This record gives sequence, structure tokens and C-alpha cells, in this order.
Amino acid sequence: MFDAVGLSAADVDVDALVRDVRAHAQQVEPFTLTFDRPAIAPVAIEISGWPGTPFTRLVDSITQLTQGQRTAFRPAASRYPHMSLAYTKSPGSEAIDPVGLRAALASIEVRLSHTVRADRIHLVEQWHDGATIKWEPIASIPLKGSA
Repeated sequence: MFDAVGLSAADVDVDALVRDVRAHAQQVEPFTLTFDRPAIAPVAIEISGWPGTPFTRLVDSITQLTQGQRTAFRPAASRYPHMSLAYTKSPGSEAIDPVGLRAALASIEVRLSHTVRADRIHLVEQWHDGATIKWEPIASIPLKGSA
């Protein structure tokens, strides 16, 4: 996930950005990420993935293409492969017992890791309403050799 904080689709030439991302994507080989057991973090319950290098290269490239639009934004801090399962700062989350959740996860005696093939880029307009993250799809762009 790449988050351009402070930027909306109205702030960029979407057609030009999609065209630039499509051209770049044809040079990027698909890659596989492995995701592990969920972790209870201060902001979310998330699953981190690895290896980070192909993901980081792709995020850095998309960041540069977005900056090429001459927009004022800042990339979000969550620039590492991850999947958020739930947010721990949402209304009602005060009742979450992080120690209990960690103990419950530790008691699961099976392998929880799984691989995900990264073969496309999804450009979306995303916004936060304080409790959830919502998005509107803009384009789905395949990486090199993907259909």
C-alpha cells in the first residue's frame, strides 16, 4: 500500500499518472510476498510481509511518479509490506485487551504464514473518516507479463 497523504484524485492529472504508472509497471517483474502471524501494534492489528526490497522499490517508483505531478503530499509512514486486519484506535477499541489477543495468537499451534503474488498495482483514491479507511478504484495496472 502506498498512501499519498494530503492528495486527492482532483489534485493530479489522473490520465497522465495512470499512463506513467502503466509504462513503469511493464518494467517491473511480479514478486511474491510472505505474510506471517498477526501482530498487535499501537495503531492496528496487522500482518507484515517480506521480502521488503521489491515492495520498497515499487513504492519508491510510484512515489517519484506521483511527485512528478508537482503535487504537495507526503508519503504515509506505513511504507512496508503489510495488511491491516483491524485498527486499534477506532471507536470501541478501548475494550481491546492486547495481552489477551497476543496470548490467543500464541496459542494457535499451526503455521499462519501465507504467500501473496504481487502482480499488479491498484491506484485508488483513499480517505479516512476517523473509524474506517475507504477508497474508490482509479486503475488496476498489471506488472510485466501479467494479464
